[in-house]
Amino acid sequence: MQRWSKLAPIAAAVTLAFTAGTAPSTSPIVSTAAAASPSKGTTPDWARPASITTYEKLQLLSDTQLTDRMHELIFQTPYLDTPTSVRVLLPAPGLRVPGKRYPSLYLLHGCCDPAPQSRGWTVKGGAEEATAEDSMIVVMPEGGMGGFYSDWYNNGAGGNPRWESYIIGQLIPWIDGHYATSTDRSQRAIAGLSMGGYGALSLAARHPDTFVSASSFSGAVDSNAYLGASSTVDDVLGTQDGQFPDSVYGPRATEEVRWRGHNPVDLAENLRGMSLQIRTGNGLPGPLDTPDTLAGGSVETYVYPQNLNLHDRLNNLGITHLWDDYGPGTHSWAYWKRDLIDTLKTLRQVFAEPTALPDELSFTSVEPTFQAYGYVVRTTRKAAEFATLEGITANGFRLTGSGGATVTTAPRYKPGASYRISTVTSQGESNMTVQRADTRGNLTIALGLGPSNTVQQYQVHGLLRSSVTATVTISPV
Repeated sequence: MQRWSKLAPIAAAVTLAFTAGTAPSTSPIVSTAAAASPSKGTTPDWARPASITTYEKLQLLSDTQLTDRMHELIFQTPYLDTPTSVRVLLPAPGLRVPGKRYPSLYLLHGCCDPAPQSRGWTVKGGAEEATAEDSMIVVMPEGGMGGFYSDWYNNGAGGNPRWESYIIGQLIPWIDGHYATSTDRSQRAIAGLSMGGYGALSLAARHPDTFVSASSFSGAVDSNAYLGASSTVDDVLGTQDGQFPDSVYGPRATEEVRWRGHNPVDLAENLRGMSLQIRTGNGLPGPLDTPDTLAGGSVETYVYPQNLNLHDRLNNLGITHLWDDYGPGTHSWAYWKRDLIDTLKTLRQVFAEPTALPDELSFTSVEPTFQAYGYVVRTTRKAAEFATLEGITANGFRLTGSGGATVTTAPRYKPGASYRISTVTSQGESNMTVQRADTRGNLTIALGLGPSNTVQQYQVHGLLRSSVTATVTISPV
């Protein structure tokens, strides 16, 4: 059954603005991108993402035109150990307009297929046919056989693969710099199936100023669903990429906060203001099944409770979303092809009628340094935990965490003007200073959040934790 949850709709629009690398290409739409005027959008300049990481340039190794719409690109990136493939679908030649910038859809594959996984949506998923009449550019990257579109923890060693850094920090800027895609967040969406459904919602929740829409088809969207089990599918999928179990986020028993820091259910509040679509079957044989697809029923049965959890979580938060629980149906391409067709119906409207940012913004992260909507938070704490920046307006914000933090606001203030900054904490401490906005219009505010917790959040011996909320009020002098 498909329905929109009947909750107050809220929408947002923000843009990604990294520096794109350069590489040669002969794609017929590239020349129009170079000449295209900046696209209109609904993102205020101050709310564009702040650059807190310098990403290395992406190297294009080859660009093969497969049809009048489809190109296959091969990239070399320092964030992956081997070259990686991307398929790109352009608008049909008759729909191309010189100087126009088009919305983009990043379409993610599921687990377990060998490389090049970028071919799945065009070979099996009907993406080229489904978008034949659309004036949009579809980008289909790889995410590994079990990479979960994340930068891997690798048992504390870090390093490759770094799928999130590649897609967010390199691929999106490269696409925006070499194709006629709109750079406004209100014209960029992400969707995926199974592991890609997880990836779509996780990346959107970790980068809400990058995507206006996120959709999941039979997604593994809640890694908390089987807590207490000796192991889960998520624990072992990384072995398909030649790594040890738990390589993606670390052993859950000791690194649960890292799992939750990527989990769509835990990060659901970050999805407020997006157009969200969640589509799932229950694993029973359905109308599109054949004898060859019935084995996929067990996988759909595995992910179905995860989708219910996310649906319930969004409802509890009052976040509008399309919920398509279509009942009988297995984990197979026939349903994902239908999901894509149905999702595009809503996505076209989202692109055509972009909406403004919510009046108040919020963002939750486990990263020690994070940014959202132009605000940068640098924490000083001794253990990994969630911190939340919320109630963000021109008049101030609230930050909850432990230890200390420095918040650099978005550049939304008058450069050189003086502002009164008043801080009150949940412990009753207060402070008032006067500060001049810098040449870009930023204010930088140091906050004390009490003693730092010394044990990771969610560890059994770290249950007794404390946090402090600092409420900051900003007013012109």
